[in-house]
Amino acid sequence: MYLYAILLYLKENYAKMTRGDYMKLVSWNVNGIRACVNKGFYEYFERVDADVFCIQESKMQEGQLELITPYHYQYFNSAEKKGYSGVIIFSKVKPMNVIYDIEVEAHSHEGRVVTLEFEQYYFVGVYTPNAQEKLKRIEYRLQWEQDFNTYVANLKTKKPVVICGDLNVAHTAIDLKNPSSNKNNPGFSQQERDAFTSLLESGFIDTYRYLYPDQIGSYSWWSYRFNARTNNTGWRIDYFLVSNELEDNIVAASIDSEILGSDHCPVVLELSL
Repeated sequence: MYLYAILLYLKENYAKMTRGDYMKLVSWNVNGIRACVNKGFYEYFERVDADVFCIQESKMQEGQLELITPYHYQYFNSAEKKGYSGVIIFSKVKPMNVIYDIEVEAHSHEGRVVTLEFEQYYFVGVYTPNAQEKLKRIEYRLQWEQDFNTYVANLKTKKPVVICGDLNVAHTAIDLKNPSSNKNNPGFSQQERDAFTSLLESGFIDTYRYLYPDQIGSYSWWSYRFNARTNNTGWRIDYFLVSNELEDNIVAASIDSEILGSDHCPVVLELSL
Protein backbone atom coordinates (compact mmCIF):
# COMPACT_ATOMS: atom_id res chain seq x y z
CA MET A 1 0.00 0.00 0.00
CA TYR A 2 2.85 2.38 0.89
CA LEU A 3 4.62 1.61 -2.41
CA TYR A 4 1.41 2.27 -4.30
CA ALA A 5 1.09 5.67 -2.62
CA ILE A 6 4.67 6.57 -3.64
CA LEU A 7 4.03 5.53 -7.24
CA LEU A 8 0.82 7.54 -7.35
CA TYR A 9 2.63 10.61 -6.00
CA LEU A 10 5.37 10.26 -8.60
CA LYS A 11 2.80 9.95 -11.38
CA GLU A 12 0.91 13.05 -10.22
CA ASN A 13 4.06 15.17 -9.81
CA TYR A 14 6.36 13.81 -12.51
CA ALA A 15 5.88 16.79 -14.82
CA LYS A 16 6.80 19.27 -12.10
CA MET A 17 9.85 17.25 -11.06
CA THR A 18 11.32 16.77 -14.53
CA ARG A 19 10.49 20.04 -16.31
CA GLY A 20 11.77 23.52 -15.57
CA ASP A 21 9.57 26.56 -16.04
CA TYR A 22 8.03 25.42 -19.34
CA MET A 23 5.83 22.67 -20.72
CA LYS A 24 6.59 20.54 -23.76
CA LEU A 25 3.60 19.61 -25.93
CA VAL A 26 3.70 17.22 -28.89
CA SER A 27 1.24 16.38 -31.66
CA TRP A 28 1.62 13.55 -34.18
CA ASN A 29 -0.69 12.00 -36.73
CA VAL A 30 0.57 8.42 -36.47
CA ASN A 31 -1.62 7.01 -39.28
CA GLY A 32 -2.44 3.94 -37.19
CA ILE A 33 -0.94 3.57 -33.73
CA ARG A 34 -0.85 -0.23 -33.91
CA ALA A 35 1.51 0.01 -36.87
CA CYS A 36 3.44 2.97 -35.48
CA VAL A 37 4.42 1.22 -32.24
CA ASN A 38 6.46 -1.12 -34.42
CA LYS A 39 8.08 1.80 -36.24
CA GLY A 40 9.70 3.71 -33.39
CA PHE A 41 6.73 5.28 -31.59
CA TYR A 42 7.83 4.34 -28.09
CA GLU A 43 11.42 5.39 -28.70
CA TYR A 44 10.30 8.85 -29.78
CA PHE A 45 7.65 9.09 -27.05
CA GLU A 46 10.22 8.39 -24.33
CA ARG A 47 12.91 10.60 -25.84
CA VAL A 48 10.74 13.68 -26.38
CA ASP A 49 9.38 13.39 -22.82
CA ALA A 50 6.31 15.55 -23.45
CA ASP A 51 4.04 16.81 -20.71
CA VAL A 52 1.11 16.34 -23.08
CA PHE A 53 1.35 14.18 -26.20
CA CYS A 54 -1.56 14.01 -28.65
CA ILE A 55 -1.91 11.56 -31.52
CA GLN A 56 -4.38 11.60 -34.37
CA GLU A 57 -5.53 8.83 -36.68
CA SER A 58 -5.08 6.26 -33.93
CA LYS A 59 -7.30 3.93 -36.00
CA MET A 60 -8.14 1.75 -33.01
CA GLN A 61 -10.75 1.22 -30.36
CA GLU A 62 -9.73 1.48 -26.72
CA GLY A 63 -8.61 -1.96 -25.60
CA GLN A 64 -7.39 -3.19 -28.99
CA LEU A 65 -3.83 -2.44 -27.94
CA GLU A 66 -2.32 -1.80 -24.53
CA LEU A 67 -0.29 1.38 -24.80
CA ILE A 68 2.41 1.37 -22.14
CA THR A 69 2.90 4.92 -20.86
CA PRO A 70 3.44 4.58 -17.08
CA TYR A 71 3.93 8.30 -16.43
CA HIS A 72 1.01 9.46 -18.53
CA TYR A 73 -2.76 9.25 -18.19
CA GLN A 74 -4.51 8.19 -21.41
CA TYR A 75 -7.68 9.62 -22.95
CA PHE A 76 -9.22 7.98 -26.03
CA ASN A 77 -11.83 9.13 -28.51
CA SER A 78 -12.35 6.44 -31.13
CA ALA A 79 -14.49 6.47 -34.25
CA GLU A 80 -17.50 4.18 -34.37
CA LYS A 81 -16.09 2.86 -37.65
CA LYS A 82 -13.21 0.53 -36.83
CA GLY A 83 -9.77 1.36 -38.21
CA TYR A 84 -10.72 4.97 -38.87
CA SER A 85 -9.83 8.36 -37.42
CA GLY A 86 -9.42 8.57 -33.63
CA VAL A 87 -7.59 10.84 -31.17
CA ILE A 88 -5.61 9.87 -28.05
CA ILE A 89 -4.04 12.26 -25.56
CA PHE A 90 -1.37 11.24 -23.06
CA SER A 91 -0.87 13.62 -20.13
CA LYS A 92 1.54 13.53 -17.20
CA VAL A 93 -0.88 15.61 -15.14
CA LYS A 94 -4.43 14.43 -14.54
CA PRO A 95 -6.81 17.04 -16.00
CA MET A 96 -9.62 18.65 -14.05
CA ASN A 97 -12.10 17.60 -16.72
CA VAL A 98 -12.21 15.74 -20.05
CA ILE A 99 -14.56 16.56 -22.93
CA TYR A 100 -15.07 14.30 -25.93
CA ASP A 101 -16.16 15.72 -29.32
CA ILE A 102 -17.49 19.26 -29.71
CA GLU A 103 -21.03 19.04 -28.35
CA VAL A 104 -22.62 18.72 -31.80
CA GLU A 105 -24.30 15.37 -32.52
CA ALA A 106 -23.43 15.40 -36.23
CA HIS A 107 -19.72 15.35 -35.32
CA SER A 108 -19.90 12.81 -32.50
CA HIS A 109 -19.23 9.58 -34.42
CA GLU A 110 -15.74 9.88 -35.88
CA GLY A 111 -13.57 10.32 -32.76
CA ARG A 112 -12.11 13.67 -33.77
CA VAL A 113 -11.64 15.73 -30.62
CA VAL A 114 -10.47 15.30 -27.03
CA THR A 115 -10.30 18.33 -24.72
CA LEU A 116 -8.41 18.30 -21.43
CA GLU A 117 -9.13 21.08 -18.96
CA PHE A 118 -6.19 22.09 -16.78
CA GLU A 119 -6.05 24.80 -14.16
CA GLN A 120 -4.50 27.40 -16.47
CA TYR A 121 -5.74 26.39 -19.93
CA TYR A 122 -7.68 24.00 -22.16
CA PHE A 123 -5.77 21.55 -24.37
CA VAL A 124 -7.74 20.55 -27.48
CA GLY A 125 -6.47 17.65 -29.61
CA VAL A 126 -8.20 17.50 -33.00
CA TYR A 127 -8.19 15.54 -36.24
CA THR A 128 -10.02 17.71 -38.76
CA PRO A 129 -12.11 15.93 -41.45
CA ASN A 130 -10.58 15.69 -44.90
CA ALA A 131 -12.54 17.36 -47.70
CA GLN A 132 -11.67 14.31 -49.84
CA GLU A 133 -10.97 13.96 -53.54
CA LYS A 134 -12.71 16.52 -55.76
CA LEU A 135 -13.88 18.20 -52.53
CA LYS A 136 -16.78 15.77 -52.28
CA ARG A 137 -16.98 16.31 -48.51
CA ILE A 138 -16.39 20.05 -48.55
CA GLU A 139 -19.87 20.95 -47.27
CA TYR A 140 -19.42 18.76 -44.23
CA ARG A 141 -15.90 20.07 -43.76
CA LEU A 142 -17.06 23.69 -43.75
CA GLN A 143 -19.87 22.91 -41.30
CA TRP A 144 -17.28 21.22 -39.10
CA GLU A 145 -15.08 24.32 -39.27
CA GLN A 146 -17.96 26.54 -38.20
CA ASP A 147 -18.98 24.27 -35.32
CA PHE A 148 -15.41 23.69 -34.16
CA ASN A 149 -14.69 27.41 -34.19
CA THR A 150 -17.80 28.02 -32.10
CA TYR A 151 -16.71 25.30 -29.67
CA VAL A 152 -13.21 26.68 -29.07
CA ALA A 153 -14.51 30.25 -28.94
CA ASN A 154 -16.73 29.19 -26.05
CA LEU A 155 -13.80 27.57 -24.27
CA LYS A 156 -11.77 30.73 -24.76
CA THR A 157 -14.29 32.78 -22.78
CA LYS A 158 -13.31 30.72 -19.72
CA LYS A 159 -9.53 30.37 -19.99
CA PRO A 160 -6.78 30.27 -22.65
CA VAL A 161 -6.85 27.47 -25.22
CA VAL A 162 -4.15 25.37 -26.90
CA ILE A 163 -5.23 23.54 -30.08
CA CYS A 164 -3.11 20.89 -31.72
CA GLY A 165 -3.50 18.29 -34.40
CA ASP A 166 -3.80 17.46 -38.05
CA LEU A 167 -5.97 20.35 -39.26
CA ASN A 168 -5.88 19.08 -42.85
CA VAL A 169 -5.11 22.45 -44.41
CA ALA A 170 -2.01 24.19 -45.70
CA HIS A 171 -2.79 27.77 -44.85
CA THR A 172 -0.54 29.72 -47.20
CA ALA A 173 1.49 29.09 -50.33
CA ILE A 174 4.70 28.56 -48.33
CA ASP A 175 3.01 25.76 -46.37
CA LEU A 176 3.30 23.30 -49.25
CA LYS A 177 5.84 22.54 -51.95
CA ASN A 178 3.59 22.94 -55.01
CA PRO A 179 0.87 25.50 -54.31
CA SER A 180 -0.01 26.29 -57.92
CA SER A 181 -0.79 22.69 -58.91
CA ASN A 182 -2.80 22.09 -55.70
CA LYS A 183 -4.93 25.24 -55.82
CA ASN A 184 -8.31 23.47 -55.80
CA ASN A 185 -7.26 20.24 -54.13
CA PRO A 186 -8.45 19.14 -50.69
CA GLY A 187 -6.34 20.75 -48.00
CA PHE A 188 -5.52 23.78 -50.13
CA SER A 189 -8.91 24.88 -51.42
CA GLN A 190 -9.76 28.53 -50.88
CA GLN A 191 -12.72 27.54 -48.71
CA GLU A 192 -10.56 25.57 -46.29
CA ARG A 193 -7.86 28.21 -46.17
CA ASP A 194 -10.45 30.92 -45.50
CA ALA A 195 -11.90 28.84 -42.67
CA PHE A 196 -8.46 28.56 -41.11
CA THR A 197 -7.97 32.30 -41.48
CA SER A 198 -11.27 32.85 -39.69
CA LEU A 199 -10.11 30.67 -36.81
CA LEU A 200 -6.90 32.66 -36.45
CA GLU A 201 -8.76 35.95 -36.68
CA SER A 202 -11.07 34.85 -33.87
CA GLY A 203 -8.08 35.06 -31.54
CA PHE A 204 -5.54 32.31 -32.20
CA ILE A 205 -1.86 32.22 -33.15
CA ASP A 206 -0.20 29.71 -35.47
CA THR A 207 2.83 29.22 -33.22
CA TYR A 208 5.24 27.94 -35.87
CA ARG A 209 4.48 30.83 -38.24
CA TYR A 210 4.62 33.26 -35.32
CA LEU A 211 8.26 32.30 -34.76
CA TYR A 212 9.18 31.55 -38.38
CA PRO A 213 6.97 33.74 -40.58
CA ASP A 214 8.99 33.28 -43.78
CA GLN A 215 10.40 29.78 -43.34
CA ILE A 216 9.99 27.62 -46.44
CA GLY A 217 10.45 23.88 -46.85
CA SER A 218 9.06 23.09 -43.38
CA TYR A 219 6.46 20.37 -43.78
CA SER A 220 4.73 17.82 -41.57
CA TRP A 221 3.12 15.50 -44.13
CA TRP A 222 4.40 13.82 -47.30
CA SER A 223 2.58 11.49 -49.67
CA TYR A 224 3.81 7.92 -49.76
CA ARG A 225 3.99 8.25 -53.55
CA PHE A 226 6.62 9.66 -55.89
CA ASN A 227 9.43 9.70 -53.26
CA ALA A 228 7.73 12.75 -51.78
CA ARG A 229 9.49 12.58 -48.44
CA THR A 230 12.91 12.02 -49.96
CA ASN A 231 12.36 15.05 -52.17
CA ASN A 232 10.68 17.03 -49.38
CA THR A 233 7.57 17.51 -51.49
CA GLY A 234 5.38 18.06 -48.49
CA TRP A 235 2.63 20.02 -46.77
CA ARG A 236 2.50 21.70 -43.36
CA ILE A 237 -0.91 20.62 -42.11
CA ASP A 238 -0.14 19.77 -38.46
CA TYR A 239 -0.32 22.69 -36.06
CA PHE A 240 -0.14 24.09 -32.59
CA LEU A 241 -2.40 27.10 -32.17
CA VAL A 242 -2.70 29.10 -28.97
CA SER A 243 -5.19 31.77 -28.01
CA ASN A 244 -3.84 35.30 -28.10
CA GLU A 245 -3.55 35.48 -24.32
CA LEU A 246 -0.68 32.98 -24.51
CA GLU A 247 1.41 34.95 -27.00
CA ASP A 248 4.03 35.87 -24.40
CA ASN A 249 4.18 32.24 -23.23
CA ILE A 250 5.44 30.84 -26.55
CA VAL A 251 8.99 29.58 -25.97
CA ALA A 252 9.72 27.40 -29.01
CA ALA A 253 8.04 25.56 -31.86
CA SER A 254 9.55 22.89 -34.07
CA ILE A 255 8.79 20.19 -36.63
CA ASP A 256 10.56 16.86 -36.06
CA SER A 257 10.80 15.98 -39.74
CA GLU A 258 13.47 13.34 -39.16
CA ILE A 259 11.02 11.15 -37.23
CA LEU A 260 9.60 8.36 -39.38
CA GLY A 261 6.86 5.85 -38.56
CA SER A 262 4.03 7.68 -40.33
CA ASP A 263 3.39 9.81 -43.39
CA HIS A 264 3.24 12.71 -40.91
CA CYS A 265 5.95 13.77 -38.48
CA PRO A 266 5.54 15.18 -34.96
CA VAL A 267 5.24 18.90 -34.24
CA VAL A 268 6.37 20.34 -30.91
CA LEU A 269 5.47 23.38 -28.86
CA GLU A 270 7.12 24.65 -25.67
CA LEU A 271 5.15 27.06 -23.45
CA SER A 272 6.15 28.84 -20.28
CA LEU A 273 3.22 27.74 -18.12
